[in-house]
Formats: sequence, C-alpha cells, structure tokens
Amino acid sequence: MATVTLDRLTKKYPNGFVAVTDLNIDIADGEFLVLVGPSGCGKSTALRMVAGLEEISDGELLIGSERMNDVEPKDRNIAMVFQSYALYPHLDVARNIGFPLKLAGVPKAEVEERVRTAARLLELEPLLGNKPAQLSGGQRQRVAMGRAIVRDPAVFLMDEPLSNLDAKLRVQMRAEITALQHRLGATTIYVTHDQVEAMTMGDRVAVLKDGLLQQVDDPTDLYERPDNLFVAGFIGAPAMNLRLARLESGADAWQLHLGSQTLLLNEQVLAANPALRSYDGADVVVGIRPEAFEDASVATDDGAPRLAATVSLTEALGSDLLLHFPLDAPSVEAGDPDALEGIEDRMVVARVHPRSAARPGSIVELTVDVDGLHFFDPQTEAAIRS
Repeated sequence: MATVTLDRLTKKYPNGFVAVTDLNIDIADGEFLVLVGPSGCGKSTALRMVAGLEEISDGELLIGSERMNDVEPKDRNIAMVFQSYALYPHLDVARNIGFPLKLAGVPKAEVEERVRTAARLLELEPLLGNKPAQLSGGQRQRVAMGRAIVRDPAVFLMDEPLSNLDAKLRVQMRAEITALQHRLGATTIYVTHDQVEAMTMGDRVAVLKDGLLQQVDDPTDLYERPDNLFVAGFIGAPAMNLRLARLESGADAWQLHLGSQTLLLNEQVLAANPALRSYDGADVVVGIRPEAFEDASVATDDGAPRLAATVSLTEALGSDLLLHFPLDAPSVEAGDPDALEGIEDRMVVARVHPRSAARPGSIVELTVDVDGLHFFDPQTEAAIRS
C-alpha cells in the first residue's frame, strides 16, 4: 500500500470551467478517506485525476513518493470500482475477477489462485461459475470488488459504488466494504454524495463544495466542530437547524434572541467559544442540532433554557420522535444571498424522546442544550470559536 498526496490539485477545462481548485489532502498509508459533497462539487473529478482518467491542470499528485501527473493510468498501480460495476456479461464470475490479471499476462495457475483467494474473502466461491445476469446487485458489487482486489494495487478508488443498490443492501454493503478495507489495510479513496455513508465508513471525511475543500476531519470532529455553515448544514440527518439570532450581554447572563424568543447562555458557552464576546449586540447564525432539543415534559434537566413550539408535523421513528415547528427567526443557508432577508418558512426539526405526547397542533416546551449550540459569522460563514 502507499500514501497519496494531493498537492494544490486543480482541474480547469478548456471552456474555462474550474471543477476542482487547489485541493490539498495527505492520505496516510492504509487510510480510508471519503470525498463527499453535493452533485457537481468536484469529488468525482478529483478521483478521476488520481486515477489518470482526467488530466491534472495544476498541482501535483504523489502516490508514495512518486509524482504521478504524467504517468499512464495502467502504470499507477491503482484499482477502481465504479458505480456501474462494469462486468462483462459473457464471462462468469471467475473470469470477470481474473480478467485484469489475464490482460497483464499473469500465468494461469497464479490467476486461478488469486481469484480463489479473492472469492473466499468476498464469499463468492459458490458463484464462480455464474454469469453476472444470475447475480444480485450486492453480488455483482462483490465481483467488482474482487476484480480490484486481485490486482493487489497500492490504492483503491471507489466512485459511488453503492448508489445502484436499494437502501437495505446499501447498509449491508457499506459495512462489508468497511470491514474488507480494514482486513486488507488498503489505502482507499471513496466518493459518495451520501453524508451518512461518508460518516459511517471513513477514517476521515473531506467535504467539497463548488470544487473547494471545505473541511477534512474525522467523522466525530466534522459533526461536532464544523468549520463553516456549509459543513454544518450538510453533515447530519436531519440537518442542523440554522437561524439568524442576535447576541446581547446581560447583567446575569448573555442572551440569544431567536425571533420573539430568548435563550440564556451560561458562562460555559462563552468559555468554549470566547470569540462570541466580540459579537455583543450583533447578529450571529446559531446552529442547533435536532438532538439538542428535548420535550420539557420528559427532560431530565429541569434547569435548561426553553423554547415554546407549536408542532406542525411529527415523525415517529420508534427510537425517536421528530417534531417540526416554525420559529420566527430567519432561516439561513450557506451561500444563499437572500438567507438573511427574513426567510422564515423553513421548519425547525427537534429529535425528542418517543414518550413525548406532542402531536400536530399542540404547543410544547422544548429544552435546549445550549452547550451544544454552534455559532457562525453571518458574513464570512465561518465558525465563531476562539
């Protein structure tokens, strides 16, 4: 295996469109890195530059210590797994897995041994004589994985490999791919638009938007300490609630005015985010994760600050109850020029205990874990911390 270094990697097309700009990521030997972002953010283009399927306009790509910019794809010692599986319909499983070895002129006996090893690892041994048409979607994906494994590459590249599978099979396959990657110790770059997939699979996750790297971090820090509004709103399901608020210091406590309602902030919040003190009397964007709310009737913290909510919609998930309610503070979306002009139609989502008796039309009091609030500058969209 090998390290991978993306040093100011840039892709600019002849028509002037820049798909990726100054992408800087160091990927450790054996690391599982996930590139995630919305459609058109540049994640697949970045992967294709690593694979050699897209020419690098500027910057450098290193695999190990070797510069790869001008190296042919076949000579980069990488293996790629595509969304479409790209299996040969007329070949059985064994010959599909062994095809790249046959092309490379590997002796037949060695091909058979490596195919058997990969099939055993992927639990495909009983299916080696089957054609792709006889396989399920998950089995076809395993065959595509096997074809990559037999090459024993330095780096695995995966471009949305689970997007063609149904929801249940996606959950199963992402667990299998993660376990397989850990067993192999393989350096892997994985592209997806699904942030749940990214958070559950990656050792680290790199979030892209409009070709620019927004943040790269381990999943926990990405969730708990987003660097900007885009990452805050993109990571998490349901998404973080983002609202414009006014911050004011008081004699006994700082006050956060959310429309017609007010939350009192304890000194611990200011200590954790000391830069907030410079926003006294100014607007900030406050981010509230759905789980930071609780129905006051079942809450264990009686002293927590509270908001009143008129419930518009409930979603019972078994382990949780989601409450949707309006809040008369402007909703905010990263990069939206109209976000601070009084848009109030987006509902706030709270994740509360399933014992909550809240129903559509009811008025409930919700406690708020103010220690879990996130704060952002309305102009720069950057997190307000220290």
